[in-house]
Amino acid sequence: MNLTKREFLQVLGAASAAGMALGSYQNASAQTAAEGLYDIPKFGNVSLLHMTDCHAQLKPIYFREPSINLGLGDMKGRLPHLVGEQLLKATGVKPGTAQAHALTYLDFEQAAGRYGKVGGFAHLSTLVQRLKASRPGALLLDGGDTWQGSATSLWTKGQDMVDACKLLGVDVMTGHWEFTLGMERVQEIIKKDFAGKVDFIAQNVKTTDFGDPVFSPYVIKEINGVPVAIIGQAFPYTPIANPRYMVADWEFGIQDENMQKMVDEARGKGAHAVVVLSHNGMDVDLKMASRVSGIDAILGGHTHDGMPVASVVSNKGGQTIVTNAGSNGKFLGVLDLEIKDKEVTGYRYKLLPVFANMLPADAKMNELINRIRAPHEAKLNETLAITEGLLYRRGNFNGTGDQLLVDALMDVQGADIAFSPGFRWGTTLLPGQAITREWLMDMTATTYSYATLTDMKGEMIKTILEDVADNLFNPDPYYQQGGDMVRVGGLTYACDPLADMGKRISDMRLNGQLIDASKTYKVAGWAPVAEEASKAGNKMMWELAEQWLKARGGKVAPRKLNTPKIIGALPNPGYAG
Repeated sequence: MNLTKREFLQVLGAASAAGMALGSYQNASAQTAAEGLYDIPKFGNVSLLHMTDCHAQLKPIYFREPSINLGLGDMKGRLPHLVGEQLLKATGVKPGTAQAHALTYLDFEQAAGRYGKVGGFAHLSTLVQRLKASRPGALLLDGGDTWQGSATSLWTKGQDMVDACKLLGVDVMTGHWEFTLGMERVQEIIKKDFAGKVDFIAQNVKTTDFGDPVFSPYVIKEINGVPVAIIGQAFPYTPIANPRYMVADWEFGIQDENMQKMVDEARGKGAHAVVVLSHNGMDVDLKMASRVSGIDAILGGHTHDGMPVASVVSNKGGQTIVTNAGSNGKFLGVLDLEIKDKEVTGYRYKLLPVFANMLPADAKMNELINRIRAPHEAKLNETLAITEGLLYRRGNFNGTGDQLLVDALMDVQGADIAFSPGFRWGTTLLPGQAITREWLMDMTATTYSYATLTDMKGEMIKTILEDVADNLFNPDPYYQQGGDMVRVGGLTYACDPLADMGKRISDMRLNGQLIDASKTYKVAGWAPVAEEASKAGNKMMWELAEQWLKARGGKVAPRKLNTPKIIGALPNPGYAG
């Protein structure tokens, strides 16, 4: 793709102005507001709809965006590492609007009460149908993390989401958390449920023995007479971030060289445009866009960044559009391309928030969801306690929902310290809402959520914190292996994100006393990636948390966040902690 500077500025201005600041619509009825938000003029001759990281959320939910998403080095002050007012200012979204609420944590409780819940497949389905009606031939792309993140998805081995995605009209998909269902289950779904309906693609997943492709690397679809190649990029670090034994016969990786080969091959087969459906994470996508030429657009996922404008990256072959469409069914990305003389000559991009109050529920999808949930409703809806404070997860260092989990781990298991993984999925509860079993499973539902209690020396505790910090803050995005910082209970510490590997963590204390490198501490945790943990007979995390919640006397007080002292990296436009 080659845009002149003038064309690029026009496109960026259009995207910013249409950043869907509702303006006069913000105080209007839901129907009128929906018309202002969702009636988007068609552009070009090829349209792609993009969802990603829904984490099995079939029903509308609340989801608070982060107040901390640090960008370091070259990424400081750049998308996606802007939060709150800084994000709104950079993308031209008007404060106090529905769009501002969807994109930021600002005035979250008040705005959530005003605008209501987001997402839900029945409401998403209505929006998809609306856009496909105005954009004949449009494809719906699913960036993965779809079959994991809820109780029903866990209990049905992903079948609830497979059925919902087929009804939604997903055309092409790649994956990440899908692989934690195991190789056999993934292949079963692709061969039985997806055959002839959904293309599951990934250029970077190969067999460990002979290096053969496990999935089709790409697919070429003709849209309004234009051949468009879509190349899949599954999460590169699946065997590291998740249990290796679940994908024992497969190897992953970023694989830039093979990506370039696939781009060139698709072009050689007549593709007029090449799009990558990625689960790299946005920083990795931005670097890949600078290294691989011939990609017109990367529709990205994994890092849950809701980006209302696209980034344009220059490379030796031209320019590449890079986007990321948020999480939890909260957004739908719309990329319109104008393709002339076998190349992309222009584009328009919109990120549409899915407000349940502004989009009627599609009847067929609603019926399917009700049928899926019917056998489980009583179990899902059981109230375990009432929260007196806001419970959320997303953020580089901690969230009140994770604080609840580490508090439960320490209390139930008598631990000195607790670790909770830096997962980005999970839903939000407003003060006064019931903590149901469904919410607890939204925060903990994986196939390996075993709770652990380990005797650990102080030296090892520091090593763990250093390793996770490097995964998050390594200056090279290709060495960032996913997730946010491990959440910590009991222990306090300082973190310098700009320091060298092994030197970021300092001043570790327990009850005010410095951690002794040679002393042994009882450390609780959950979701271990080692295969041995799956055979140890440990209880699941949700069992311990449910025990703790039921012992609270009906109410859970607001959680006091245990977050590290940040040194060296502030001030930062990605930090409003």
